[in-house]
Amino acid sequence: MLYVVIIFLWTAILLYLLMGGADFGAGIIELFTSEKNLSRTRKTMYRAIGPIWEANHMWLIITIVILFVGFPDIYTTMSVHLHIPLTIMLIGIIARGTAFTFRHYDAVVDDMQHIYNKIFVYSSFITPLFLGIIAASAVSGKINPAATTFLEAYIFSWLNWFSVSVGFFTVTICGFLAAVYIIGETESDLEKHRFMRKARFMNIAAFICGALVFIAAYFEGIPLIEWVFGNTVGIIAIAAATVSLVVFWYLQKKGKTRILRILAGFQVSMILLTTSYRHFPNIVILKNGGYLSLMEHRGHDKTIEALGMALLIGSVFILPALVYLIYSFQKKASDNIMH
Repeated sequence: MLYVVIIFLWTAILLYLLMGGADFGAGIIELFTSEKNLSRTRKTMYRAIGPIWEANHMWLIITIVILFVGFPDIYTTMSVHLHIPLTIMLIGIIARGTAFTFRHYDAVVDDMQHIYNKIFVYSSFITPLFLGIIAASAVSGKINPAATTFLEAYIFSWLNWFSVSVGFFTVTICGFLAAVYIIGETESDLEKHRFMRKARFMNIAAFICGALVFIAAYFEGIPLIEWVFGNTVGIIAIAAATVSLVVFWYLQKKGKTRILRILAGFQVSMILLTTSYRHFPNIVILKNGGYLSLMEHRGHDKTIEALGMALLIGSVFILPALVYLIYSFQKKASDNIMH
């Protein structure tokens, strides 16, 4: 049952990155959109991101619940030493959702709309930035349980070049996912080409930020190159992601927009697999060589068994409901276009 729980954990993280990433990316795309195109961009993004926005944080909640119930030592260590970036990320999620709701459903349209828009786009940037920082900090070896000062315990555990560079890389990945998802929802060739340009821009930005991650890892003494290229799975995953990227841009040039979403999701999945496989099952790497493992630092066997059963039973209800939710939004969007 332990492996069932781990599979659910990894899947929830992946789906949050794909769906939540596209959600955050919508605000990032808006942040880099000119004033004259803002209205059209918002309309297209709302139609494309609507069903994802309704459900994406479910995956984050599942991830937190799995760690809290099944791996309390891991949950405690991360929530204590990374409580500052975690708090900023959660504030960003709340601010973003609130701004998104009020700017679309507020009964009065006034100057507050500008404030809602600003909150939405900047929280869309800040949230994935700190999500990436948290993920990088967990494996950077900077968390020191024996720290005796505030800075060492709660600041330097996440405020370093490697974590920040991964944060910016996460932002560009989210922007890329959003641009790709939106391409298939455009109503005109002009709009389609505009979002294709944004996807190219975000793809280039992701490449640059990815290079900065490796540079930062080198200077921080983090063996990222070994993690990525030091095993067969990593090499195959990177090769598959590279080939899929070439296929992606070839199909994009040919106007095959629907399959682009699958390819973009596949690329992100390969990146996650590459970075997580090398040190699995160690989910948190501590300073001075320590670690927290999903195998060694799990909860009681009875707890893991109950958690696994709850996840299996819950998925029977959640997954069909999620599929129906996405179907309902897409059908509604299609009906609106036809009318």
